[in-house]
Amino acid sequence: MRKLPPLLLAAAAALMIAGCQGKPQRPACPKGQRCLEFGLASEPATLDSQRANTVTESWVIGDMMEGLTTDGPDASPVPGGATSWETSPDGLVWTFHLRPNARWSDGAPVTADDYVFGLQRLLDPKTASIYAYLAYVIKGAQAISEGKAPPASLGAKALDRYTVQLTLEHPAPYLLELTKHQSFYPAPRHAVAKYGDGWVAPGKYVSNGPYRLVSWNLGDHITLAKNRYFHDAGHVCLDRVDYFQTPDAIAAERRVQRGELDISNTFQSNRIDRLRKVMPGYVHTHTVLATSYLSFNTRDVRPFKDVRVRRALSESLDRDFMTAKLMRAGQRPAYAFVPPGTANYPFGPKTRWADASFPQRQIEAKALLAQAGFTPAHPLKFQLKTTNNSESLLLAEAIQADWRAIGVDASILQNDAPVAFAAFANRDFDVGTMAWYGDFNDPMTFLGLLKSDVGAQNYGDYKNAAYDALLGKADREPDAVRRGAILARAEQIMLDDEGIAPLFYTVGRALVNPRITGWVDNSENWHRSRWLCVR
Repeated sequence: MRKLPPLLLAAAAALMIAGCQGKPQRPACPKGQRCLEFGLASEPATLDSQRANTVTESWVIGDMMEGLTTDGPDASPVPGGATSWETSPDGLVWTFHLRPNARWSDGAPVTADDYVFGLQRLLDPKTASIYAYLAYVIKGAQAISEGKAPPASLGAKALDRYTVQLTLEHPAPYLLELTKHQSFYPAPRHAVAKYGDGWVAPGKYVSNGPYRLVSWNLGDHITLAKNRYFHDAGHVCLDRVDYFQTPDAIAAERRVQRGELDISNTFQSNRIDRLRKVMPGYVHTHTVLATSYLSFNTRDVRPFKDVRVRRALSESLDRDFMTAKLMRAGQRPAYAFVPPGTANYPFGPKTRWADASFPQRQIEAKALLAQAGFTPAHPLKFQLKTTNNSESLLLAEAIQADWRAIGVDASILQNDAPVAFAAFANRDFDVGTMAWYGDFNDPMTFLGLLKSDVGAQNYGDYKNAAYDALLGKADREPDAVRRGAILARAEQIMLDDEGIAPLFYTVGRALVNPRITGWVDNSENWHRSRWLCVR
């Protein structure tokens, strides 16, 4: 065989590489089946319903598991594991009637006991669920979570094989939203008994929803296949869903453009104009119930115990620049925590300084820091922790620059999303950037996050007895208008305390190939694969 000269050999290799890169690298779909390739912004840390706490985990688990209610195409609650329900006149007792033909993906029947067991497991201190507080609406739940009462005392009972009864601590008009959240999903007692915490591994995982777990290649992708035992399997279009971990938003964008991915559940905001030009019909943006904010570690970082420091750091941020110049996808400056569009809420609370001009706020911020003992000779220094993606870094650098302008020295540390949120939960941070996507459409999903007994997800350990009391009063108020007014008073207290630093109201962003049908933009930003199809 004649050998090519080195230069020709290099050129040939380059052409081969270019040819490979030009061809979409898409997993083969079996003949006669429909497959969806989905890009997730980060990798899940777990697929355990009772331990999950990030949006990424909810995307995947919500395709495999189904609660008493579930997300409809527009994310509104529709019948799931339960076909019907009724409520007592006082709103305290809810009775759910299950589907008698429901099966787990291994063929075992799904019973009322599985739903009760799921809630007991959520509240078991050994599970250490970050979401246990969501179930505090059920009678006796908090005492169980705190290790003061046995699981059997929970106000969740299996009246018979196919009837679940929930007795509440107080009326909760949003309960049907809660029952579609992953923390309320049933747990397969038979699988947990056999495998313990290892039941969530491929080959052991059993699910009651439209899909079952086939494989999980860490750092690459998760494969789901249609669950033939699902009660509505005949109307599920997609046979297989592959979830690819794509933390690099620009790389994900290119994979969608090449046809390697059908969907990416995010894109870099400041590229929206370009994307609309080069990928017409792909770009989806929608106002969602979500607020981006900063949390201050008031438990461990002494300066942040001082409200003057928190106020200085919050009011010195140029939110108009962040949204109009940096993000550019429809985000709006936030001066409160509860986002517009949240049901049952009279908007009005805002930070004390919201109406001041940005130059005025910078002057006041410097004065507040000086009062707290931080001057050019003795500057405030700390670390700003954020997730490891390009958009988070852009935001962190803008925040860092605003703080530098008032004499604050903040260094930036990026972590992968699961690592960052584990650090936030463990209080391993000074200041953290985060966003809260409402778990249900009610102000309590935001305000309840800052209640003193919430635990890990109250990342900054905000505490105010008056705030807690108002939230408790709102729970006992049956009139929706009066309840909303009470919650607004509570939010104003928290904002006056600078309990968090709201940054902006975010928007849902996705790239969706036009050949995908069934995608419905919605305020809760859930798009279950069950409702999607490929043309």
